[in-house]
Amino acid sequence: MNRKWIVAALLSGALPFPAFAQDAAPADANATAQDDDSIIVTAARTILPPNALPLTIDVISKDVLDQQIAISGSVTDAVSTLTPSFSPTRQKLSGAGETLRGRSPLYAINGIPQSTPMRDGSRDGFTIDGFFVDRVELIYGSNALQGIGGTGGIVNQVTVGAPKEEGFGGRFLLQGTTDNDFSGDGMGGKVAGLVQYRAGRFDATFGAAWEKRGAFYDGEGRRVGLNLTQGETQDSRTLSLFARLGYELSPTARLDLIASRFELKGDGDYVALAGNRLTGIPTTAVRGTPPGKSAQNRTESIAASLTDTDLGGGNFVSQIFFNRSRDTFGGEVATQATFQDPALAPVGTLFDQSQNRSRKLGAKLSYERAVPGFEDLTLTIGFDALVDKTEQALIATGRVWVPPSDFRSLAPFGQANLKLFDGVVRLAGGVRWENVKIKIDDYHTLASTTFRACSATVTTNCGLPSYGGVDVAGGKPKFQDLLINGGVIVEPWHGIRAYASYAEGFTVPDIGRITRAVNTTGVDLDTFLDISPIVSNNREIGIELKRGPLDASATYFWSSSDKGQLLIARPDRIFDVQRQRVEIQGLEVNLRVALPIDGLKLGVGYAHLQGKYDSDSANPDGIVDTDLDGTNISPDRLNLNASYNKGPLSALIQTQFFLDRTFHGKANPDPRNNFGGYNITDASIRYQTGFGGLSFSVQNLFDKFYIDYSSDTRLPTDNLAFFAGRGRTFTLGWDYRF
Repeated sequence: MNRKWIVAALLSGALPFPAFAQDAAPADANATAQDDDSIIVTAARTILPPNALPLTIDVISKDVLDQQIAISGSVTDAVSTLTPSFSPTRQKLSGAGETLRGRSPLYAINGIPQSTPMRDGSRDGFTIDGFFVDRVELIYGSNALQGIGGTGGIVNQVTVGAPKEEGFGGRFLLQGTTDNDFSGDGMGGKVAGLVQYRAGRFDATFGAAWEKRGAFYDGEGRRVGLNLTQGETQDSRTLSLFARLGYELSPTARLDLIASRFELKGDGDYVALAGNRLTGIPTTAVRGTPPGKSAQNRTESIAASLTDTDLGGGNFVSQIFFNRSRDTFGGEVATQATFQDPALAPVGTLFDQSQNRSRKLGAKLSYERAVPGFEDLTLTIGFDALVDKTEQALIATGRVWVPPSDFRSLAPFGQANLKLFDGVVRLAGGVRWENVKIKIDDYHTLASTTFRACSATVTTNCGLPSYGGVDVAGGKPKFQDLLINGGVIVEPWHGIRAYASYAEGFTVPDIGRITRAVNTTGVDLDTFLDISPIVSNNREIGIELKRGPLDASATYFWSSSDKGQLLIARPDRIFDVQRQRVEIQGLEVNLRVALPIDGLKLGVGYAHLQGKYDSDSANPDGIVDTDLDGTNISPDRLNLNASYNKGPLSALIQTQFFLDRTFHGKANPDPRNNFGGYNITDASIRYQTGFGGLSFSVQNLFDKFYIDYSSDTRLPTDNLAFFAGRGRTFTLGWDYRF
């Protein structure tokens, strides 16, 4: 298997990380692949190594990812734990409010977007089981490398690769989980298997993973409360299927077909019991049957890729894909005021619940090669196309809450990378021409007669009905813009580099929230400015040191968007969107040190984030005067970890300190939303026997009671949304490869 074919397979997701980067990966909580010259980061859409790019990039290897998933249970939790500038997760099915560098990241699988920004159901972190993920690539900051959605960065999950040896191979996993008191309803388990076959040019991979999660318990032995509307991972069942077929057309060309299906369903065994914020008693759960269908989500995806690493002397990558998802939201309140309609039933008696439906069809093409006769200059040209149709329906009565919204993007792009002074200096830059059209037909809003309350942050349309049943004229708003990026890298000695860069990214606001909340007549979507795209920029300066026992980096970044997106809570627990200028800046520092004791490493990670917005929603003046609240930005964080990896034994202990924060500003949020801070410690140990590996993991080792960040910083008067974090949890696992 030649090197060019390996590069093509990596770019298409056809192979896992090279064996030396994956199999030898240390059990380090902040570990990434160590040799920049051998890494291919597919999300960057180039075969150049990360040290040739003016970007902050991390790669979470398979061993580290599996270790973190055994502790916390999901890829999203693993990414959050390892990334200080990523929000602490809510430990729920919904990731609403979870951000990277204060903005929403784009989740992708092999480059296929999982996010649905047109109506963000916030389920994009749960679309594939981590058993099938070979590595996770993180690109920080706003960028348009993958098109729409990467305003906070990119979280690209690269699936397991094709088998490298003739014949059969595979792996299996058995896993059991329990709470600290070994409660019967707190136990869960997971069974997963993957079988691979290779014969000459043909290879095939098939896998399935099934998981049952029990109830969660907090550090004081109470059941953790349920958010029945947004959805839960506790008290649920998951089935994830994966398949790939591959064929080598030539020594340098390869065709791959990859398909996956993921479905998570709540069991519906509990109802929420309100807590008490004044006395510190969190929301809990008691046995009962919630109304309607339990919250669930289903995602199906199929993609075909054709790659050739020696097409005209360059590297060609192409992909077409289809992706669809259905996110069902539960009915926490049997007669939610928002869904009442006196034409259907007496007010206060009508039950309904909603479901997001999204379909994507897309294609990606790129061609990269060094310029003949001037090999120090590498050029890339490409073209992306995406069609997305999203709607939010009320499934009990058949009404439409969010009208069908069609999104179409056509985007040619080009990149250049110039090596100077034998690689000591590199200049990189590029452009992407985004041509976007959104189509929404005429529609009628819900007849809800609840009223939108006025507050320091809600000053427009307050005192009016939330919806009010008005006719809205549809439209076809368009957006065209040239998104640019550029940077310089200086690497005077191998392993020591500094870089500075500027990049623009874009997304659309949550159009679903905006269109469904229109409550005045005469609105025409062709001229309704609130649905114009969000263009954000990212400027950063970074320095890296990767020599000998040291692996250190420091990055300072700042970004802004003239018409950013804020989620503003209403009294009925539904969030509206406001478009205001947003500015964010932050510092990220990471240090890993290999100690003289063979196999022992220490790690430190720190992130400081500060975000502000223009609170003058009625008459915006472009001056940011109020801190972003906990719904829109993560807390400062300090990560500490120690790992040991030698021979058959690997072990890890890690602590995350989420630091307290007070929110200031002209439209100062309720002081009850200030964050008090907490810290969590996890531990894991694994031993490789002659017949598979045995692992034992503990989440929240000291069984600490805490209120999670999201609950502590929003909805200050809502006792149903006052959730504690998960207490001490044990996971015992056995995995076997053949």
